Parts: sequence; structure tokens; C-alpha cells
Amino acid sequence: MNFRQYFQSMAGRLFVFLLIGVIGSASLALGMADTRRISDLHRIRLGRLVDRLDDFLSVAGRAPEPLRTQLLTEGVPGIRRSSGAERITQADPELARALSLRTKSVAQADRALSWSCFGPSPVSAFSDQFNCWVVTARLTDGELVKLQVRGPHGSTADLPELDPLFVLISAIAVAGLAFFAARMAAAPLKNLSRAAQALGGDLDTLPLPERGPYEVREAAQAFNAMQARLRDHVTERTHMLASITHDLQTPMTRLRLRLEKVQDPALRSRLIDDLGAMQALIREGLDYSRSNQTNEPFAPLALDHLLDILVDDATDAGKAVTFARRSGCDVEARPRALQRCLGNLLDNALKYGGSADVTADWIGREVHIRIRDHGPGIPPDKVDLVLKPFVRLDPFGAKGIDGVGLGLTIAKTLADKNEAELVLRNHPQGGLEASLILRRGVAENLRPAPPASAPGKPPLPFRDRQPRRGRAAGKVPQG
Repeated sequence: MNFRQYFQSMAGRLFVFLLIGVIGSASLALGMADTRRISDLHRIRLGRLVDRLDDFLSVAGRAPEPLRTQLLTEGVPGIRRSSGAERITQADPELARALSLRTKSVAQADRALSWSCFGPSPVSAFSDQFNCWVVTARLTDGELVKLQVRGPHGSTADLPELDPLFVLISAIAVAGLAFFAARMAAAPLKNLSRAAQALGGDLDTLPLPERGPYEVREAAQAFNAMQARLRDHVTERTHMLASITHDLQTPMTRLRLRLEKVQDPALRSRLIDDLGAMQALIREGLDYSRSNQTNEPFAPLALDHLLDILVDDATDAGKAVTFARRSGCDVEARPRALQRCLGNLLDNALKYGGSADVTADWIGREVHIRIRDHGPGIPPDKVDLVLKPFVRLDPFGAKGIDGVGLGLTIAKTLADKNEAELVLRNHPQGGLEASLILRRGVAENLRPAPPASAPGKPPLPFRDRQPRRGRAAGKVPQG
């Protein structure tokens, strides 16, 4: 899964949402804390400034006259009598209010340009580091004085800055937390999706574990109940069809015996053909129903051995079949389901093409089994149509071929049971080619090379080749 697919998934979107939410909320909290810190620092500076002014006014108010004049003229560090040359910019009601509350008298405070408080030719780099106020207040004896007050500029305070390492570690921790939280939240949905996909191919898959939060347990219980109902429905349908087929055998047998007594040979032949078609329809309908229900487990399978048996059996029956190329690998499959699937494809090729070529190629992590016939092929617009139930094409007037249009449908169903893909296409050199792509448990076949076979027979894939009786009984080679 690439980054684009990840961020289009539920886990990716939850990750982005949590990451943005946590980082946004953390940034907002840090911003509010920093604003509060600056406000507290400003309040502390203002309090210290008011304390200095209050102390100066108290000392000057209690000092005798000569000392008072000297104190107001020379001042103290940061406070002295106003020269009148200050450039007033704006009133400072906050400082005036705080000073009035402290001295119990009305005071006035105005901000002034900092350079105007340092004489006619101040050094700008030095003066810009201070704030300047012109404060008018009364001494304790009621005398009105006008003072110049200087204080350090707020930007010169040693405010702690955010450590880049702290920010980086916090960001990594938040991203990791958001990633695992999103993965944990999306895991039940992913498990449900996988279970739904598996349910489409096999109704007997293991039920979802009913654990986790209440909503997840409730969804798992509903899914398991649906799976049980579907399985019961398919089982009931299969049993019903099997019962109908079994019950029809006796009346059909009696009907066949009675048809043999028809005097007209032509009519008797047509009636027997119709009865045979009816029996084939019932039989293949039951096979199709059974193909949707299997409890066969996956097992290692000697693929070349299985293909060699199918080709050998068809050759012994007088069919023109060649096994041109082997894959040299084993796969995991449901053995009997895969055998029926390949058997249906081979029978279809022989039925409509007269002969067939079988090849098996190991390509990457896949095995491609190709069965090609030499018949007329299928019109391109009907390739997908023939995989549907009860669809039968008779190109170029090919009549008299047994079947009701379920062979390829059953093969497609059995391919799905093996987690494989069935693809049909018209071969460039003529005929129809059916490709079965197997992907599960593909591994190299490490068995020793087989001995040379007798003339006219296909080579034996393994030294432990099963005898004819075992193969006729339907035994499937397993790895």
C-alpha cells in the first residue's frame, strides 16, 4: 500500500485527523499559555514600576525641603523630575489607575518616545531598550509633581523559548500516538472487510471473533448471524435439489423403460434424447449447487502431477490432448475442487474444440495454467457471458453437444473456491484459451526429476506416481 492509498483509507484519514487535532490543540494550549505568561510578566513589571513610584513619592513627601528639592532634581535610577522635553505619544490609563489605587490620589501617566527621555543626542541602540513615561502625581503633603519614569523594554526580558528538540520529540510522539490509535480504530473495519471478501468465496470460513468495544462486538455478532443464515440457506437448497434429483430417478427410469416400447423408431429416439437432456440438466444443476458448498481444506498440491493425471486420463480415453510445458512448482489448493475445475475446463475444450493443449507457467508469485482448444472460439462480446449459469453458445451451428451451459460456470465457482482467477480469451492462432491463475502457496517443487516414460505416454512427474486404479478412484496428488 502506497502513501496515497493509505491516506485514502479509514486508518489514514483517522491518522491525519488525530494528528491535526492533537497538534492543533497542543499549539493552541501553548499559545494560550504563552499569552498568559506574557500577561503575567507585564503585570509583574507594572507592579514593580508602581512600587518604585510609590516608594519615591513617599520618601520625597516626607523629606525636608532642601532634601526634597535635591531628590526631585537629581532623582534616583529610573525616576527624576520631568524636563518637559519628552515627546508624549499616548496616555497609559493602566499605569495611572494602578498608581492611583496605590497612592490613594488621582494620578496621570503618559507614554513618551524613549529617545526623548535621554537628552538631546541619545544613542538609539541604548534608548530603544527602555520605555519612558511622564507621570503626574501628588506627594503625601499634596504637592503636585511631574516625573519622568524609565523602565526596561518588554522585549529585553529573558523569556524562555521553545526548545527545538522538545518540539521534535513532541511531534514524533504525537504522530506515533495518532498512527497507532488510527490503526487500532480501523482494525475492526478492516477485519470485517476481509471476512466479507472471504465469505463471498467460502461460506464455511471461521466466524469473526466477537471481542473489542461494544459497537465492534455488535457488528461481529450481526455478521456471524448473517453468515450462519446464508450457510443454512445454501445447505437447505443443496439438500432440496439432492432430494428432488434422487426422487426423480425412479420415475425417469420408468419413463425410459416405457419409451423403449414406443413403436415409431424416430419418435422413440427423440423422446429418449429429450429425457437424456432432462437428466443432464438435473445432474449438472445439482453439481452447480454443490460447487458452492465445500468443506475441503487447503493443502499442498503437486500441480504438475495433477495435470499429468488429467492429461493421461484424457489421452487413454482417445482424446487429443498434449501437456506441452510444466510449471515445476507446487501450490496450495482445495485438491478435489481444483481437480474438478481443471477437469471441466479440459472437457469443455475437448467438447467444443476436438483437441486441447495444456501448459503451466510459473510467473513471479503466480502459476498460469492454460488450456487451449482448436475450435471456432467465442465472439469477443460474449466471452464474459459464457461464465454465467445456463448460457450455452453453439458457434457455427455446432449441434448435438451434450451440456446445459453450466460447465464453465462450475469451473468459475471452483476457481473462486481456490482463490484463483479464471480468464477466457480467444487465442491469436484460433480457438479458445482458458487461463487459471493460482496465487496461493506457490513454491518450488524440489522433488527429483522423473524417469523417462514409455513411448506414447506423457512423462511421469514423480517417481511415486499413483497406479491407474488409484487415479481412477479420484485420488488427488498432494505435495
